[in-house]
Amino acid sequence: MLKFISLGSGSSGNCYYLFTESDGLIIDVGIGVRALKKYFVDYGLSQSKIHHILLTHDHADHVKSVGSLSSSYHLPVYATALTFSGINRNYSIRRKVDPINSHQIENDKTIKLGDFVITPFHVPHDSLDCVGYHIECQGVVFCLLTDVGCITEEIKNNIKDADFLVIEANYDREMLLNGPYSQYLKQRICSGTGHLSNDFCADAIGRYSSQKLRHVWLCHLSQENNHPELARKTIIDGLKKYEKIVGSDFELTVLKRKSPTGIFTLVDE
Repeated sequence: MLKFISLGSGSSGNCYYLFTESDGLIIDVGIGVRALKKYFVDYGLSQSKIHHILLTHDHADHVKSVGSLSSSYHLPVYATALTFSGINRNYSIRRKVDPINSHQIENDKTIKLGDFVITPFHVPHDSLDCVGYHIECQGVVFCLLTDVGCITEEIKNNIKDADFLVIEANYDREMLLNGPYSQYLKQRICSGTGHLSNDFCADAIGRYSSQKLRHVWLCHLSQENNHPELARKTIIDGLKKYEKIVGSDFELTVLKRKSPTGIFTLVDE
């Protein structure tokens, strides 16, 4: 058994949980510990099965509660040295990760954590550092890509290898350009170290995914510059020129920004 749930995906807080019958892996802890506990109760999940925490980067919407969660349950936290440095320098993160729970990882170096074989890889973003994760478990590859400034060769290869893919569709370009954000912020979001638009997301999936791909989840949608139905339509329309059909070639789900998006079974018992 291998299952996945998103507990929140957006600027208000990002948190994902990948788990087997005996092991559980949290990716990012940008939601409050109280909310996480409630969601676990709501979905009948056991907090005792959480054994590891991975972090993508040091921005508060991804790590603001990692110190509290790690300390409360004595959980090891895995992140790059620069990500830990960013957390320690970020005054908005009150509880830091205790040194005893801090474990440094490096891009392109594979580690094994319980049921999971994990390889972090670099993702361009305007944080001190940012990684995506290639996770192998029970014969499948789960890949998570968030806060993606642009698509690199390394990202292309990881999309190609994915059976299951979580990928950012942050903004609609027209909504962003015509919206209330300052010119500086608009340029930052559109830059090669900003976020991934709906159009670029569709292009990345269309160009680089393989016939292995079974399910795509769109993550980190902007509340001001995107809409779930718009993101979904843009991706579906953009894939047509690559002759890839949602619902036939693979499934597509838009993750909710501020609440869980159900439990998805990736591998049956």
